Amino acid sequence: MSAPRTTTWPLVALFTAGYLAPYLLPTTVGRLASGLPLSATQAGAVGSALLLSSATAGFLLASRADRLGPRTLARLGLLLALLGYGGAALTAAVPAVVAGAVVGGFGSGTLTAVAATGIAAHRDPHRTTTLGLLGVSALAGAVYLTVPHLGPGHAQPLAALALTALAVWPFTARLSLRTAQALPRAAAGSRLPHLRSGLLLAAAMPCWSAAQNSLWGVSGRIGLTQAHLAEATVGAVFAVALGTGLLGVVGAGALGPRLGQALPIGLGTALIAGCIALSASATDLTSFASGEIAWNLLYPVVLSYVLGLAAALDPRGRWAVLVGSASSLGTAVGPVTGSLLAARAGFPAMGAVLAAGLLAVAVPLTAVALRRRTTTVATGPALTEGTTPVRLDVAA
Repeated sequence: MSAPRTTTWPLVALFTAGYLAPYLLPTTVGRLASGLPLSATQAGAVGSALLLSSATAGFLLASRADRLGPRTLARLGLLLALLGYGGAALTAAVPAVVAGAVVGGFGSGTLTAVAATGIAAHRDPHRTTTLGLLGVSALAGAVYLTVPHLGPGHAQPLAALALTALAVWPFTARLSLRTAQALPRAAAGSRLPHLRSGLLLAAAMPCWSAAQNSLWGVSGRIGLTQAHLAEATVGAVFAVALGTGLLGVVGAGALGPRLGQALPIGLGTALIAGCIALSASATDLTSFASGEIAWNLLYPVVLSYVLGLAAALDPRGRWAVLVGSASSLGTAVGPVTGSLLAARAGFPAMGAVLAAGLLAVAVPLTAVALRRRTTTVATGPALTEGTTPVRLDVAA
């Protein structure tokens, strides 16, 4: 049966809860370093462990999310996020914090898998993805503005993740208990469609995400040490940049499939490469703010089209989950990559290397989008022979 429009909102809520952890990574890692006996490198390793756990959940559940049932799986993910992040926020014992972050990260990855599977079943996966990015961007911005006023310590961003999981729980009541029983046996065990395109997309996304988060992980240091800005000024630039990101998400939703997918992904990635090079070489407020704000404007736009493209490759959502998990791998190694490049070659050279890498990655991403050009996001993916679409039905 076709899902009514109201089915979108439980998926948007799950998307928001699942993606919030990587959006809060800078403040989470910073608070771990300042609030616990951890070095900056050790705190970054905890953040990477969280994201790696999230990616692991996605890889494990990519082919199982629709069979296990969206409501059951979503509630399991929310419970893991609540217990993991909540437990880490309530203790100062480093081993317990690390364990909580890993458990919570697995919960976040589970939520992302459920959301991606459901979004792929919608006629307009790009629109639903855009709504999810809008929700997580707005919530992350609110957390960034609120946390500094709640005092020092590592607990605040972790508590925000736990409370978000708790707030999302009521939305799961509108998810169905099962989906697999509606599928023929052949469809339930069907192979991944568009194998070459999906593998190319999944292979490119870690590099794409790593480049983004390599810059994000060292942007504060660029503003303070190379552009010689005050900490308050750097913070203001980041606040404006995050607000601009919301505009980018709204713009992507308004634009929809009008330009196809290849142009926003290919040209957008090329423009992001220029923004990264500009930010990394910034020596004053104008160049630093221009690079950071333009980058934050473009990043969610391109990401929404990439996730929509992944959803269009398989109506059961398996490629969407795998590509999202591959992106999480890149997010996890990004800060370490940026720090190593900056330490060895300096910020401008780091920016040049990351920009060149993004330009190279733009080629396969655009090629996949061009291959899918005959199927627009608005009309949904064309079914391959022997496959059956899955919908996450919601109780009226």
